[in-house]
Amino acid sequence: MRTTLKRGFGRAAEGNGNGRAVLPPAAATPITLYRQQPPPRRTGLQILRRVVFWGFAVVLMVAVAMAGGIYLYFHEAVASVSAHSEDVKRAQARLDAVPPPDKAAIALVLGYDRRFGKETSGSLSDTLMLLRADPSTDSISMLSFPRDLSVEIHCPGRGVWHSKINQAYSACGAEGSLETIRALTDLPINYLITVNFRGFKRIVNTLGGVWVDVDRRYFNDNSGLGSGFTYAKINLKPGYQRLTGGAALDYVRFRHTDSDFYRVARQQAFVQAMKAQFRKKFSVDKIPPLIGAIRNNVEIGRGGNEPLSFNLIRRYVEFAHGLPPGHFFQARIDNVTGYSELYADSSNLEAAVQEFVNPDVEAPKVATAVALGRKIKTAAPKPAETSVVVLNGNGVIGSAGNARYLLGRQGYRTIDPPPDATGNAPSFDYFHTSIYFDPAQPRSKAAANQVAKLLAPADVAKVPKIVRPLSNGAMLTVVVGKTFDNQLTSELAPSREITRQAPRVAINPDLSEPLLREVKDKVPFPLMVPTAVDPGSIPDPEMAVRAYRISGGSKAVRLTFRTGGRQYWGIQMTNWEDAPVLDEKNTRQVVAGRAFDFYYQGSKLHMIVLKRGKASYWVVNTLLNALSNETMIAIAKGLRPLDPPKRARVAATKKAAAKAKTANE
Repeated sequence: MRTTLKRGFGRAAEGNGNGRAVLPPAAATPITLYRQQPPPRRTGLQILRRVVFWGFAVVLMVAVAMAGGIYLYFHEAVASVSAHSEDVKRAQARLDAVPPPDKAAIALVLGYDRRFGKETSGSLSDTLMLLRADPSTDSISMLSFPRDLSVEIHCPGRGVWHSKINQAYSACGAEGSLETIRALTDLPINYLITVNFRGFKRIVNTLGGVWVDVDRRYFNDNSGLGSGFTYAKINLKPGYQRLTGGAALDYVRFRHTDSDFYRVARQQAFVQAMKAQFRKKFSVDKIPPLIGAIRNNVEIGRGGNEPLSFNLIRRYVEFAHGLPPGHFFQARIDNVTGYSELYADSSNLEAAVQEFVNPDVEAPKVATAVALGRKIKTAAPKPAETSVVVLNGNGVIGSAGNARYLLGRQGYRTIDPPPDATGNAPSFDYFHTSIYFDPAQPRSKAAANQVAKLLAPADVAKVPKIVRPLSNGAMLTVVVGKTFDNQLTSELAPSREITRQAPRVAINPDLSEPLLREVKDKVPFPLMVPTAVDPGSIPDPEMAVRAYRISGGSKAVRLTFRTGGRQYWGIQMTNWEDAPVLDEKNTRQVVAGRAFDFYYQGSKLHMIVLKRGKASYWVVNTLLNALSNETMIAIAKGLRPLDPPKRARVAATKKAAAKAKTANE
């Protein structure tokens, strides 16, 4: 057998041919033997650093993975509520382009009851509401349309005809409702939000219910009615309470013992209640189930052929969550006539649209001063008292002239620059518009802040030395920047004259004192008697008083009064201090030595709250705010303890005796 020979082995080794290895072989290089030093022992600090490093690395990897998952989840969720049905896609193509983030946007909310599969034919739009978010005034305003309102129906591809406004959806789908509302209001509509009532119930339940002030007893079970004559079932008692999905839907859709006008008021009240709860009690852990609830039940169309984005939705959510108390406005169409079919004059429609587009954030302040007979304090001077010079700071020919024209239309007294000036600012490098005020002139800074809202985004500052020679003595110097797009961000709210009215009350504590004595042992706090009441009111025959558990271990009592016009107002008493609605007050006023919290809807006082210890006592206006501000204040002032302390009873007896003696003399 042939073997492989290697150097130093076999026959070739050293040439002796014996095939044996030469042992030991000679070393090719010097070799040194040594002992490897053991690695140094790690200190506790080094071990801790290593643990922290790898722990941080693991946490970072998990965080990145979670962030990626959340990102994908929310973007998938946004995709699920984007316009996907053919009906909403057609309507989306007709929406107006979405304005920049610093300007107001309008959405049409369409709540429908789809009865025949996925087609709109035969379906009814029970809710038609415009929502307007305005960053310049930090406000949201609502304008609802009664579904039985008679209007011109605008249906693409068909002629125009008169019918109830909800027929636009039944006949032409979402685009029919969109075009009908746009023709009726002459407003741009940037978003379309459609809500199936199945989704409405799921959303409300996911939120854990919504706390709503129910104004009266609502009950119907269809018993005793013949076939073919049935109304939706409902069973609600008066008082501030949490409504879950089914009960909430019953409440916002009810109209069978009043009219569609009241249904609109209930819908707006519900939206405002949901906003109050969202601001106080909404938490991040509710987002995933909420997204699950709106899938397949809510669609959002965005104008301008732009896709819906997570950042856009987040921006509006943050805007609503951070809205100041009292900056949620309800515009209503006044003087609506009819019953099964409603009619509104064009002037009343136009007035409602103007109120919707120009929410008056100063209205509660002015209304409070008027009702209490106090001097009205206005921070900013009237436009006619404000002189303005407009300069070009962006280099675009005509932009300063356009801004001057628009401010003039708002009533501002615009003046020319000095005769030797060109009308330009010292440079064309202005990005935002700048509103410079002359500090030597009273209230000039307040005037500048008001103009800045009209030309947002705009910066307010004291007039610098380099610009002062160009101001020509004006209170304000406006330098138009590159962000000015030849239109105002918003318009000044039209001045609405608020006049003082004499309160309409009758002193009659006996009207409610017996009712309160029946329930006083059912609650752990003292009750208050309304000694002053609306003279046309009586305790509601259906349910005049109710004692109930409101939340946890807290109790409540509700007194309900019915006016001669079949509207309902009430007194709510409770020791629950965490009610979401209590966080929405506009102002606190001291009246007759007691502090009251005022809650407004526009210029109308909707609720006044008196707090005593851990209990609070609410005077709640009707759904339509039928009681005047002065009457509401008089009723609140007239609240007296049901069982006053002995010292107070003695003082009251002496006072009554003195009055009787004076009268006899």
